[in-house]
Amino acid sequence: MDQFIDKKGQLPNSPESWWIHSTKMPDFPILEEDMNVEAAIVGGGITGITTAYLLAKEGIQVALFEANSLFNGTTGHTTAKITAQHALIYKELIQHFGEDKAKLYYQANQNAMNQMEEWIKTNEVDCNFQKEDAFVYTNADDYIETLKQEADAYERLGIQGEFRNEIPLPVPHKGAVVMKDQAHFHPLHYLSKMVELMQAQGVQMYENCVASQLEDGNPATIRFKNGKRVKAKYVISASHFPFHDGRGYFARLYPERSYVIAAKPAKPFVGGMYINVEQPTRSIRPVLIEGEEMLLFSGDGHKAGQGGEELKHYQALEKFAKENFGVQQVLYRWSTQDLVTPDKVPYIGRLSQGNNVYVATGFRKWGMTNSHVAANIIKDLITGKANPYEELYTPARFKADPSFKKVIKENVNVASQLVSGKLETPDKELKDIKEGEGAAISIKGRRAGAYKTEQGQLYIVDTTCTHMGCEVNWNGGDRSWDCPCHGSRFTYKGEVMEGPAETPLKTIDPDDIDYSTSNILFKD
Repeated sequence: MDQFIDKKGQLPNSPESWWIHSTKMPDFPILEEDMNVEAAIVGGGITGITTAYLLAKEGIQVALFEANSLFNGTTGHTTAKITAQHALIYKELIQHFGEDKAKLYYQANQNAMNQMEEWIKTNEVDCNFQKEDAFVYTNADDYIETLKQEADAYERLGIQGEFRNEIPLPVPHKGAVVMKDQAHFHPLHYLSKMVELMQAQGVQMYENCVASQLEDGNPATIRFKNGKRVKAKYVISASHFPFHDGRGYFARLYPERSYVIAAKPAKPFVGGMYINVEQPTRSIRPVLIEGEEMLLFSGDGHKAGQGGEELKHYQALEKFAKENFGVQQVLYRWSTQDLVTPDKVPYIGRLSQGNNVYVATGFRKWGMTNSHVAANIIKDLITGKANPYEELYTPARFKADPSFKKVIKENVNVASQLVSGKLETPDKELKDIKEGEGAAISIKGRRAGAYKTEQGQLYIVDTTCTHMGCEVNWNGGDRSWDCPCHGSRFTYKGEVMEGPAETPLKTIDPDDIDYSTSNILFKD
């Protein structure tokens, strides 16, 4: 294990997910020919893979397409809690949806957890599945009554849990609500087994296939960036942000980032999974790394592209871990991004009535169970079976309270970011960029972005996001360019990491800058 640890006890220089590091996966080919298939799934994370698996079991011919490599997106950067306790949610669901639908939300996610546990046992999957009680706690007097109201919601909905004044966690606290018998696991070891079984079922899987356009019809046609086309009777968008945005999803979803560090505590852990109510968020769960019990500390979330210097979020988690658990070294660090709907319930189902295109998005960082809810709903819709959760999760819903206020607030925020980004004049120039540093710079009065590797290689991008024209900001923690409007992310070379953007940032070779003219000729 020593080769992974920073000997100075500092944060690792480069972010790396433990799940990805510890999982070996076969490579899958790129799509090289046009094809016809019964069901085409775009997205190779836990939602797409689980949906493909369930459809294949129903005898449906399935092909799955991933823009990068399997598991490398949100699924590979999760904290991997399998729980129906999605922070404070049930009192709010009762208020906005009513008691019956709030109960359906709990049942859907609890059933998903039970389904996962049974599948793990049946297939003898070695994925460190462990049952734990889950706690939402606070150290603020203002939240005590809120937690008691959440506990009351548990009782009304038949959830096994209660309010407690004390928890075993060695952090300052004044109360908590507990949900009994939840779980955590190694998500990629779980999915690796599923992929193995899918291969035996004849599911076709492709990597490095970026879906760029969908043409409605029966069959529908997916166009990929390499020019290939896939015709399918059913199309499922499980690609984090829907690759087909004909329904205006970018206006009804907003992206949030959060951060994770893995470290060894000074004393044995007391057990359980924990997340606080107040900001900044602090979430703690145990994890096995190379046979030793470590802890995952996560949180410090913010809207994507609007969190300031990214390293400070990792450092804040490290400080919390040192002060409360005596950790000395951080083994791994990574960040993740997920989408949130205005009413906090994911969009799962048909894009519109009678449509043969399905979507699953907006999991609000609780995707381990919601992914399985999505897979089951979509499988039932395609096979014509009734599903009790279809109406609750339908993308066609719109709750005036809180959706209207939330949509207005988020779109005001987008407009503000768009204007402020255009008005900003960076005070740095290209000559100011040091090795290992990235920043917005000014070239002949125009905003651009520059990153210099430790070896001195310069990369310059146009900082105008290719989605809707906002100005991206430098993310020093992950060495990426992040859009503060809708959460698109780009590598320091300008390549798309996460949508909704589909087109890379424009670039320019530093040697091609002509300082004798006022123009900068960026290349597509």
